[in-house]
Amino acid sequence: MAPVDSSLDVKRSEEIKEAANRAFQEHKFLHAVDLYTDAIQLNESNAILWANRAFAHTKIEEYGSAVEDAAKAIELNPSYVKGYYRRGTAHLAMGKFKDALKDFKQAAKIAPRDPDARKKLRECEKAVREEAFQNAIASPDSGPVGFRDFGVDVSSIDVEATYDGPRMEGEEVTLPFVQKMMDAFKNQKKLHRRYAYQILFQIREQLRALPSLVDVQVPDGPTHYSLRRHSRADIHGQYYDLLNIFELNGLPSDTNPYLFNGDFVDRGSFSVECIFTLFASSALPHR
Repeated sequence: MAPVDSSLDVKRSEEIKEAANRAFQEHKFLHAVDLYTDAIQLNESNAILWANRAFAHTKIEEYGSAVEDAAKAIELNPSYVKGYYRRGTAHLAMGKFKDALKDFKQAAKIAPRDPDARKKLRECEKAVREEAFQNAIASPDSGPVGFRDFGVDVSSIDVEATYDGPRMEGEEVTLPFVQKMMDAFKNQKKLHRRYAYQILFQIREQLRALPSLVDVQVPDGPTHYSLRRHSRADIHGQYYDLLNIFELNGLPSDTNPYLFNGDFVDRGSFSVECIFTLFASSALPHR
């Protein structure tokens, strides 16, 4: 039986790694994760592969997996600076500032002239100081800021000719607009503030008309079966997870309803994309 890391396996692993790198550069992060996984299976002793997969995990906000992969890269090569950098970045995104600080200090120690490592170290030190300050001034009497009316005239907001994102025809959210917006978010593009306001205004009026507790009657048949299948737990700002749910099960509709438990936006750095996708989908007629 040939050894796991034979020269042929290593060569094939490098070819797959190059394909994974291209997928990453094209923002196909889920595909990149799969390809890095294939490459790792052929050459598990390559720390670079583990660190690269950690980076791809970070891009789709799978921070726990990123920490595990980066830790494996460090185990394989304790002097590999990117292993500490990747793990520190994931810890920082998870709000584990002290753990991140340890990693960035080690990265800066190994590569004291690395500008990225020094920048992340300063960023993390600032986050630790701010966390300590917030804890020090926290008051049990503090409460959330009350809702304020927008006070915005949407018609006065011009959409620049250079704007290359989705455009809303008219004042109402439509399915083609939602689909284009989701695709734009997937490619990490921004939504123009005019359309953001229009979505917020529309969903606000819709929610204001509803009671605080809504009793939904679901008749027997395909809709009943669909709702049972599409009852979802928290998405925590994980936009690519939300896209995957819709890709597997279809977009929300009268005959394809979804029930999300809540916690749409906390933690994930794609929280805005998640909530606007859900708001816009809910604002569609008869959704």
